[in-house]
Amino acid sequence: MSKQTVLGRVTQLAKANINALLDQAEDPQKMLDQLIRDYANNIADAEEAVAATIGNLRLMEQDHQEDVEAAKEWGGKALAASRKADGLRSGGQTAEADRFDNLAKVALGRQLQSEKEARTAEPTIAAQTEVVAKLRTGLDQMRAKLGELEAKRDELVARARSARAQNTMMDAVKNVDVLDPTSELSRFEDKVRREEARALGKQELAASSLDAQFEQLDALGDDAEIEARLAALKK
Repeated sequence: MSKQTVLGRVTQLAKANINALLDQAEDPQKMLDQLIRDYANNIADAEEAVAATIGNLRLMEQDHQEDVEAAKEWGGKALAASRKADGLRSGGQTAEADRFDNLAKVALGRQLQSEKEARTAEPTIAAQTEVVAKLRTGLDQMRAKLGELEAKRDELVARARSARAQNTMMDAVKNVDVLDPTSELSRFEDKVRREEARALGKQELAASSLDAQFEQLDALGDDAEIEARLAALKK
């Protein structure tokens, strides 16, 4: 199983038009949560596929090891049979020696077959080992990307909440500007100032009238003094 096949669903998800989906979503946070769940599910599917690939590789490695061990075992049996044949032949037992030589040949044939099977499996094992390494790297990258998505989701949700709070505040400020109660206070203040000005005017009028009365009183005093002095002269 190739890396592209195993990670194909995640690749398709990465190419989806996520921005359009978010724009159409009534609740972007729910869409982001769903995106993360889908990505996590794809990672789980990929993990299963990778696990199956690793399992197949381990089975091939076990079979290869068994072929290697079988080749070694058959080689040992061939050597033992050959030595047995040599011993029998030196003792004059030619027929029995030939039988053990034939057994040695059979063992050597089995050894050769096991070696061929082991050599045939080695390129496949090497290729699958490379695929598994790439798949592991891909999974690590996907898990890291999932962490980035979660962190980005949290950041975007926080920013969205902050933006909503700011918009609410600005709407409230705009409404205050439209229905500004301080304008009514200004009108009342103008009215109070006019009343205060009238009071000051009345005070000034009252003060000027009182001064005139005192001036008249002073004038009467001067007239009385003049009349008194005139009377004294006439005496």
